[in-house]
Amino acid sequence: MIDEFAKGHLHGRLRRDRKALLWKLDGLSEYDARRPLTATGTNLLGLVKHVATVEARYFGEVFGRPSPEPLPRWQDSDGGDLWAAEGETRDQIIGFYRRTWEHSDATINELPLDAPGHVPWWPEPHADTNLFAVMVHVLGESIRHAGHADILREGLDGRTGLRPEHEQSIDEEARAAYCAKIEQAARSAATA
Repeated sequence: MIDEFAKGHLHGRLRRDRKALLWKLDGLSEYDARRPLTATGTNLLGLVKHVATVEARYFGEVFGRPSPEPLPRWQDSDGGDLWAAEGETRDQIIGFYRRTWEHSDATINELPLDAPGHVPWWPEPHADTNLFAVMVHVLGESIRHAGHADILREGLDGRTGLRPEHEQSIDEEARAAYCAKIEQAARSAATA
């Protein structure tokens, strides 16, 4: 009983965070969806592509259920999953992510939480694992990168939130006053 509850809860959170990550692309120009927004090149469309690749690997080859999507060997990873190449469209990357959801969901639905898996890129003795550990790991990766997307999107146009139905209109004056209060507290602490 607890296994099905845990599995359903983790799977529900993963589904929620997948949608949140995609929502961060809504209304953005191609340039803003792709451009590097940090010193290391982090960008919104690249985050989606990366999380799709992570899911495809973990819920695919780890359980002997390779993704139907073409993936380079994990040993050959060159960071190409972190950004969108010129020839890749937003629709292609979103489509890849959605198809990966279907494959991942099938793995999650068909296997018990204690189903054995093998993660060849994890060091021993951790490489042999199970579905529960992989679900927690992938959920952590998804949440981490959805948080990155939150910050990047806020930096682009001020939009924040987890879901569109909870988004509030931006009150620039209130935001400026709030940030000024935080700035003042930081300056006071620095001179104390």
